[in-house]
Amino acid sequence: RLRLHDGKLVKDRRYHLRTYPNCFVAKELTDWLIDHKEAPDRETGIRLMQKLMDHYIIHHVCDEHSDYKDAKLLYRFRKDDGTFPLTKDVKVFLRGQSLYEKLVSVEESFLKVREENSVKYQRTFLGCEMIDWLVQEGEAENRKEAVELGRALLEHGIIQHVSNRHHFFDSDLLYQFWINFRRRRRLTELLNENSSRALSESPDSPFCLRKLNPEPGNTSFLSVQTNKEIKIVSAVRRSSITSLAGNSNPYFSTTPTLVFPPVAECNPKSVLKRPVTNEELLSPGAPYIKKTLTIVGDAVGWGFVVRGGRPCHIQAVDPGGPAAAAGMKVCQFVFSVNGMYVLHLDYQTISSLIMTGPRTLVMEVMEAIE
Repeated sequence: RLRLHDGKLVKDRRYHLRTYPNCFVAKELTDWLIDHKEAPDRETGIRLMQKLMDHYIIHHVCDEHSDYKDAKLLYRFRKDDGTFPLTKDVKVFLRGQSLYEKLVSVEESFLKVREENSVKYQRTFLGCEMIDWLVQEGEAENRKEAVELGRALLEHGIIQHVSNRHHFFDSDLLYQFWINFRRRRRLTELLNENSSRALSESPDSPFCLRKLNPEPGNTSFLSVQTNKEIKIVSAVRRSSITSLAGNSNPYFSTTPTLVFPPVAECNPKSVLKRPVTNEELLSPGAPYIKKTLTIVGDAVGWGFVVRGGRPCHIQAVDPGGPAAAAGMKVCQFVFSVNGMYVLHLDYQTISSLIMTGPRTLVMEVMEAIE
């Protein structure tokens, strides 16, 4: 992505009197992959880009094509328009990468080659060293939080005990960064993955919720707000990712990779008990009342899902998000968005209106009278 930006392949482009920011032409990108020896031929280049689409890294600018086509079509990196799905796995992976870069960039880093039981290990550190550093650098507020962060990194295969026998502890046990984030990777490595991603419908629109691996007492609704760099959380609680891989060993014994779990559709079946028409909503004496909600988006979005069309309805609401605080509930119908009447629109169009609008969202909804 960064190389394409530097090479001016990613730029604002105009098509049919509309400007699409930060996008690239698929055919030009395929040429670039071959010219820069990232792909031996066009067929391989197409397969590589399809992998990026499957992992929700790139998408067609209007989401009209679910496949990558080697043609004069415009695509965009989701990182460039704020629609990259920030799952818990991605959060931890990015956090691990950030910590690694910070550690290797300082003089006299405590990441060293060390020996244990006559075996040399790269990128190693003592558990207590890491804890001291995390607290000292403000990466964690206290030692307990630092341990939780270390455990999350271990459970996601970013660090490990050198002999794979221990979880992460505030001790003199020896650990290592299992992933060398500075190793130059080639795109063709994507084609060697064993795991395939099952794709059903297109993912939720970017401002909507994604419910992944819910845990007791911890909401796992995630959303992404447009045009904002993703804020990486300081610590993430998570059960071991080995359960996803079907591995009974509590620690990693195989080469771990960044895992993208299949996107779990948020209540894929409509929450409505029966279809409702616009005529029914607007007819005199209909058992519906109109409410105005003012929702101030937080660092990661607004916290709700819109589905359906003509009219659209609220499919899900994050109980701890801004929308819930403003009084939004499931089964409400969307009447207007920022003063624009939308009963006649589908949810993709309403999603676009919200994404391109202000952070403070004013919505009129219609709610059934109980």
